[in-house]
Amino acid sequence: MRQADCIVGYTTYIRLLSRDLLGGKDVVSTGMTGEITRCRTAVDRALAGSNTAVVCSGDPGIYALAGLLLEILREQGLLDRVPFRVVPGIPAFCAAAALLGAPLMHDFAVVSLSDLLTPWETIERRIRAALEADFVLALYNPRSKKRDWQLPRILEMYRFFGAGDRPVGAVKNAAREGESVHLTTVSGLDPEEVDMFTTVIIGNSQTTSWNRVMITPRGYMAKYERS
Repeated sequence: MRQADCIVGYTTYIRLLSRDLLGGKDVVSTGMTGEITRCRTAVDRALAGSNTAVVCSGDPGIYALAGLLLEILREQGLLDRVPFRVVPGIPAFCAAAALLGAPLMHDFAVVSLSDLLTPWETIERRIRAALEADFVLALYNPRSKKRDWQLPRILEMYRFFGAGDRPVGAVKNAAREGESVHLTTVSGLDPEEVDMFTTVIIGNSQTTSWNRVMITPRGYMAKYERS
């Protein structure tokens, strides 16, 4: 970003950047649902000769804009003309898991509860499959002011399958100012305490909570200590 002439991003993410990174830059920001405009603007700036950085939250290839940018470059026949590099970041589910202990030590699934781009029927089907396959489940975008019923629906689904006592970690603002960590169970989680900046991790049948941490065993102790 220090080398960039132009920095493009969602308004909230631009605000998270230090002022010294933005000084002297051409800064372009838009609000929610402005993703296509942001990406097309970034491509236009790059074509005009600007070294352009698109800022995302977490990892740019996970629920972010790397894919959309590549789609636009492909659409315009620019994949061979515009140098493009994805800089890896730390996804929210990884940051949240580190604060909770080790809940992702075994197979897990990550699902966004936002139905803005994906039909709810598809989202629910994926979560049901993860539950039936005994995956640890990380939830992105679990609840917003306008979308407040999906998380209670998922918790109800878990209780219906007899999984109401599974450990749940709710991490708000992971690795950011205002960070908070709450460890509870499926039945104990209050959806009212969850927002769009919260990552929810629901354990599988083997996950335990102990001394304020979540642990999903990988199986080392069971395999090697008993052999």
